[in-house]
Parts: sequence; C-alpha cells; structure tokens
Amino acid sequence: MKVSIIILAAGEASRMGVPKQLLHIEGKSLIKRMAEMAMDTPCYPIVVVLGANRSIIRKELDRMPVTVIDNTMWEKGMSSSIKMGLVGAYMTLKEVEAAIFLTVDMPMVSVDLIQQMIQKAEETKEGEEAPLIVACKYENQLGIPVLFKRELFNELLELTGDNGAKKVLKAHPDKTAVIDFPQGKIDLDTMDEFRKFISNYNLN
Repeated sequence: MKVSIIILAAGEASRMGVPKQLLHIEGKSLIKRMAEMAMDTPCYPIVVVLGANRSIIRKELDRMPVTVIDNTMWEKGMSSSIKMGLVGAYMTLKEVEAAIFLTVDMPMVSVDLIQQMIQKAEETKEGEEAPLIVACKYENQLGIPVLFKRELFNELLELTGDNGAKKVLKAHPDKTAVIDFPQGKIDLDTMDEFRKFISNYNLN
C-alpha cells in the first residue's frame, strides 16, 4: 500500500507564545524531528504543510526530501491544512492509497507506531474488508496520528473551518481500526507542557 505522511504544521501556536515548530528536543526542532522520523518509515511522499511563520520554519526543512506546501489560508482552520496536505500528496504521487496525518507537537510518535498503523490498515478478518481508517487511542478518545484510505479523501476535502479529521473519523466507526497509544496524551500546546516534558524525559 502506498501511504503518504502529511505533517500539519501551519498553526501559529498562540497558546505556546512562540512558533512551537522551532522548539528543540535533543538539539533538533520539533518540525525537523518529526520530518526525519517520517523519512525513516516506508511512507512516501512526506508532505509538510506550513502556514504561520512559514518563512523561518521552512529553513528547518532545507535539503530534506519532503514536499513542502504553503497554506496561505491557514487562519481558516485545520480543514484548510488537511486539504492542502492531500493536494500535496496527490501532486507528488498520484497513486497514493492512504495518508497518515501527524502534528509536530506529539513527541512520542515513532516509526514503530507508524508501521503498526500501516499493518493494521492492511489487515483483513475473515468475511470483513480491511478498515478505511486507523486511529490512535489515548485518554479514552480517538485521534491523531490517524490514517485515512483514499476512499475517504473526498470527505476530507469537503471539511470546512476548524473541523479536523475527527469529523470524518466519527462518521465511520464501523470502518475504523484502533491502536492503543497512551503516550499520545503528551501534546505540547503550552510552554509549561514543553518544559515539563523536557524535565520528565531528561532531554535538552
């Protein structure tokens, strides 16, 4: 299965107070760290959607084999980035069969998790079709990272405003497979959360 990874990194990180994409863990910015993780998977293409502060964030991706998409309409919400990411994936590889959506502020996302998601997406049980969605579960909810197969791309393209992929996810519970990812609760939205993460994991 030809799977693209789409990294949604267009937001201005208003709660953080600074562009979170440029915060460093182990000497690497969050945006570069996530892009390099994606490059270590079998996925192609790797698409990074930028918006706010894109001129300075883009420098972190120089000379990396990723498709960078500028979302000039990032202020209209997450749906605009989802659409631009899908366009970028299709422009790079028209035969793309699925897309995994990631954000830069979930530092525990790993190559192993991505591989588990792809494997789950390809599994078929006797008498059943393979799932169209693979979502991660943490704190009793389903969310990103999430994989959508091509059959649902049109529904993602119809999203508006700040409606993220959860709207499509909730519409297809019978076609969704789940992977437990308790570390998904670690989401770096504020500077306090970032400092706590660095402290707890002895990173710098």
